[in-house]
Amino acid sequence: MKLINRLYSIFLSNYAKERIEKTILYVALAGFFIHLILIYLCKFGFIQLDSGLFKNPISAIYTPFSFILIYEVYLLIYYLPKSFTTYITKQYEIITLIIIRKLFKDLSSIELTSNWFEVKGDLQFTYDILASIILFYLIFLFDSHGTRKLQLENETKPLFQGFIHSKKVIAVFLVPIFFSMAMFTLVNWTSDVTFGSHQLPSFEKINNLFFEEFFTVLILVDVVLLLISFFYTDKFHKIIRNSGFVVSTILIRMSFGVSGLISTVLILVAVLFGLAIIVIHNKYEQNELPSE
Repeated sequence: MKLINRLYSIFLSNYAKERIEKTILYVALAGFFIHLILIYLCKFGFIQLDSGLFKNPISAIYTPFSFILIYEVYLLIYYLPKSFTTYITKQYEIITLIIIRKLFKDLSSIELTSNWFEVKGDLQFTYDILASIILFYLIFLFDSHGTRKLQLENETKPLFQGFIHSKKVIAVFLVPIFFSMAMFTLVNWTSDVTFGSHQLPSFEKINNLFFEEFFTVLILVDVVLLLISFFYTDKFHKIIRNSGFVVSTILIRMSFGVSGLISTVLILVAVLFGLAIIVIHNKYEQNELPSE
């Protein structure tokens, strides 16, 4: 217990959060300028990198956004012991930011023609920009219902201290796992750019770097949380809620295995499903209040 609390204060305290936030922001700024330099080195023929990420200065925004996403991963872990719904909200925010990050790359190669809907890249850009707006609103709704749910649970919160401690244990183990994954991905990517054959992976693979494995681990975490929750509640609506969030995470993970419109649709369905689950769950909670 003492060791977990000590590690928790080191990795997931407010002080640690502020330090990590500043560090990642500095790294994001450095990454932005390094990316810009590489783009202009390619432009003037000093180096050759066969990737759409090194053809237009707008693409340089992709790099700092990647580091911001890493920080969002940390925030997801940070909020896991504090609020399960905020933890799920962070999952939705991360996949939305991944789409936004992709838009920056697409903006650098967009073709402004009268045949907009006949160009595959422009059509996908249209899907993504519409999806990002829809997801933004769905996350707002999910967060609103999640906050309402927290208010309903305030009176029974002491009953779940054991569950909260279990989530702290999981969060403490997740911090080194995810940062190790992020560093491994960064080192591999840097070595490919610096020492590779200059034939970089396709953009789809680059866009999925780290996050494909990240959501795979999240599925396992969600399943563990679902199983642990059985020790603290046998209420049908809570079991369905937790199970529904696992399904939602699986749908997001599946979106990395496909491309184009199908990937976008899977993400939208995942968030819509999560929203429907939390709305119905809250209806159950409201109906139970008078009898408690």
